[in-house]
Amino acid sequence: MLRRTMETLAAEVSRSVRPYAEMPGPTPIPLLGNTWRFIPFIGDFKIHEVDKVSRRLHEEYGDIVKVEGLLNRPDMVFVYDADEIERIFRQEEKMPHRPMMPSLHAYKHCLKRDVFAGNPGVIAVHGEGWYNFRSKVQQVMLQPRTARMYIGTIDEASQALLDRIERIKDGANEVPGNFLNELHKWALESIARVALDVRLGCLDEEDAPPETQRLINAVLQFFKNVGPLELKIPWWKYFPTPTWRQYINALDVILSTTSKYTNIALERAKLSGKAKDELSLLERVLQIEGNTQLATILAFDLFLVGIDTTSNSVASILYQMAQHPDKQDLLYEELKRVLPADGHVETGHIDQLKYLKACVRETQRMYPVVIGNGRCMTNDTVIGGYQVPKGVHVVFQHYVISNTERYFPRSSEFLPERWIGSGTLEAPAPRHAFASLPFGYGRRMCLGRRFADLEIIIVLSKIFQRYRVEYHHEKLEYYIDPMYTPRGPLKFRFVER
Repeated sequence: MLRRTMETLAAEVSRSVRPYAEMPGPTPIPLLGNTWRFIPFIGDFKIHEVDKVSRRLHEEYGDIVKVEGLLNRPDMVFVYDADEIERIFRQEEKMPHRPMMPSLHAYKHCLKRDVFAGNPGVIAVHGEGWYNFRSKVQQVMLQPRTARMYIGTIDEASQALLDRIERIKDGANEVPGNFLNELHKWALESIARVALDVRLGCLDEEDAPPETQRLINAVLQFFKNVGPLELKIPWWKYFPTPTWRQYINALDVILSTTSKYTNIALERAKLSGKAKDELSLLERVLQIEGNTQLATILAFDLFLVGIDTTSNSVASILYQMAQHPDKQDLLYEELKRVLPADGHVETGHIDQLKYLKACVRETQRMYPVVIGNGRCMTNDTVIGGYQVPKGVHVVFQHYVISNTERYFPRSSEFLPERWIGSGTLEAPAPRHAFASLPFGYGRRMCLGRRFADLEIIIVLSKIFQRYRVEYHHEKLEYYIDPMYTPRGPLKFRFVER
């Protein structure tokens, strides 16, 4: 009887699943499919406005949307339901696939196969190669205890940024409009010190090595070209387009520069007699694995994705706090209570900075620097009541989800208080854990998130303890360039407390 009931239930569920062809979404046209939508002047999807495109798809088609007919690319299915996202993540297999980046895959596996053979890294890599590499490095990268060993190092890099602010601000305490580039330098300096124990001097007034700016420019160029290469007609697969050549040149600069500093660090590591708690990330990986190539590729991946993301996060948080001086005042009171007068951050302070962390989470909810992530389906899967075939790229639209009343009441308001406690607005009820995932989730969660969190918390604590941050220009809109960031000059005023 029980077996018959279960069979009946399974049959009913099977009948309720709708075919993939019935999933709603924009209609493709002959030959060009939906790729035409990304073509300048004639298309209605703009790469720099993917946030608006994503909102529009949700409003027009609902919680699950199919974008099919992308030339030389798998279909994309956009999911706007946190329950469905949770279910997909909870069922994740041992080696989940992210949506492929053919351009970076071609660089690592074709153009530079001699460099990446056997240790391809974690970005644009899948299957056994990804699993073996991540298994070897995640012991070092994802332990909170390990990350906190670098608080002093990160504090020093953050202090260098404050010293730089003092040098570049004018008589009205305002920094130049290209302040985002100063944040890029700070992020690069932080990564170099943590990963390689190398002081680059990016924020020095006179002696900053010119190659560090070339590295920053190359990272920005890499991200800027990913969108056109991945979403527009992929002519680069057939002949070297200007965008493709810029992209490859940028990756070559990143690889050569990081390899240079990695080799310096490796040579120094052979001669050093450091205590275990003084080792760089590179040295820790070497101590565990004894593989210099693996350590070099890890450094490449960290520099590739750890500069633009972290610096844009800090820029966005500074802007939001400048727009909400009442929240900034509450933060200042916490910093006065927790930190010593000299602003030096130690391990014991981090857990006490609850309101600062809430301000970071609220900014990441409203304006995540990466507005979505996803998975490539390795099996036929039922999502949102539809049969989704193997190979389809499923994209989780966290930016849209985390800005809806369904998951965050008063979602358009900047309310850090919603991240503290439970029960009222000041102490809100439990949130859906999968409605805001700035670092992703699961086996392919951001490998450097522990260090990114620390870098952001430490530099912001030092800035807001010392300065009142203001912005006295036209309100800035956000756009994709290539991170989700305020569009316009970041002429902040840093007024001494």
